[in-house]
Amino acid sequence: MARMLGSVSPSLEEMLDPLLRAAPAVLRQAEGGPPALAEVARMRLDDDPDTARSRLRIYWDGGPEAREDYLSRAILQPWVRILAAEHRPPDRPRREGACPFCSGLPWMVTRRTEQDSHGAQRNLCCALCGGEWPFSRIRCPGCGEADPEKLPNFHDETRSAVRIEACDTCKRYVKSIDLTLDARPIAEVDDLATLALDLWAQDEGYTRLEPGLAGI
Repeated sequence: MARMLGSVSPSLEEMLDPLLRAAPAVLRQAEGGPPALAEVARMRLDDDPDTARSRLRIYWDGGPEAREDYLSRAILQPWVRILAAEHRPPDRPRREGACPFCSGLPWMVTRRTEQDSHGAQRNLCCALCGGEWPFSRIRCPGCGEADPEKLPNFHDETRSAVRIEACDTCKRYVKSIDLTLDARPIAEVDDLATLALDLWAQDEGYTRLEPGLAGI
């Protein structure tokens, strides 16, 4: 896909046309995903150019409706990751609690052992550029809630290193991998292997801050 994008600019407006030329390949791949995601992908293959551009702009602006637009994220992701590899931040307004490089939202959390500390460093993992950044151990990345009583954790006993970190204030959650318990898990693999946790969280009324690889 990098070849299809050609010369890479940090400006979304300058990249819209090459991104839309590359988009059908992403959408056709999504047709092989879960039924709900596949249906949306098929519909978007029929978008006229103006509608397709508007979808990417809306996601990039970061409004509430953008959080559920997994496919726009998938279309934009290769471009932003090229910029990340070149250490060139995209032209995008910075948002509190978002990735310091591209203002993307976190889709995962990792906890790693800190040197010279008895605790673990909590890092948020950007869904867009793939970077990580440190974040408070007890704080919701969605709304900033810091009351531990409103930040429950849930896990499957068969995979104790993976858990749901939820917020009862904004009713959103992120999925967490505790690498202090086991350094072997891979975020992408363990996210897909623990979809049951996402389905359970949705049944409990929580929404993931950013969808995982299955679009959930």
